[in-house]
Amino acid sequence: MPDRTTDPPPDGGAVPSLQRTRRHELLLVLALSLGASAVAALISFVGDATAPGGLSDQAATLNGSRAPDRPWLDLAWQLFSISTSLVPVLLVAHLLLRERAETGGAGPRAIGFDAGRPGSDLGWGALVAAGIGGSGLLLYLGAHAAGANLTVVPESLPDVWWKIPVLIASAIQNSLLEEVIVVGYLLRRLDQLGWSPVGALAASALLRGTYHLYQGIGGFFGNVAMGVVFVWLYRRWGRVMPLVVAHALIDIVAFVGYALLAGRVDWLPTA
Repeated sequence: MPDRTTDPPPDGGAVPSLQRTRRHELLLVLALSLGASAVAALISFVGDATAPGGLSDQAATLNGSRAPDRPWLDLAWQLFSISTSLVPVLLVAHLLLRERAETGGAGPRAIGFDAGRPGSDLGWGALVAAGIGGSGLLLYLGAHAAGANLTVVPESLPDVWWKIPVLIASAIQNSLLEEVIVVGYLLRRLDQLGWSPVGALAASALLRGTYHLYQGIGGFFGNVAMGVVFVWLYRRWGRVMPLVVAHALIDIVAFVGYALLAGRVDWLPTA
């Protein structure tokens, strides 16, 4: 059962101004992070779908070089991109801390965004990653073969000493950004705004699928399914950290695995 501190406080008597503030806060956080990514992905998908040739003839690069012939400048750009992408996560932590000061909530612990249970978080996260990672790869390969997905290129970085560390850091950044915002924070605010559990689940899963539309139809439906599972697990555990671990492991295997296997095996699509 989730800790009592993870359950949102009842807001039946909340004044309208507080609800309005929460609604505006949520919209601003999404506009600065994954909501904007969803709009960009939708525009990208429309462009790819209407371009000559099929989706599988086009590529979506996840970790590309910013200065291919200047490795130190490239590294600076990579670290800048990773660190600035984490600012919305810090903003959410700040907002939850402010909520604790103003209303007596639990702060980031309200969504299980803390290091209080490292063993169970790592264990459950690894188990979830093992289950979802393999099925996700099969779905991608099937969608690509059917022409419903772009060729996803997890990395196209130069072969330099910082390549693998940057890919790992990028995977961790992705997991923190997505799970903290689109699961923990989004569900907490929607619960406080009076959304039904089913409505909140649908909103979270559809948002996750939409900001992956740049990968194609397969990327959309695969991530919607992942979103449903992750919301269900979050409701069951009351903690976002196992999902952060699971997502990080899935992306680390995808990024580093592609770096090691691309061009060496014939079953892995490459651009």
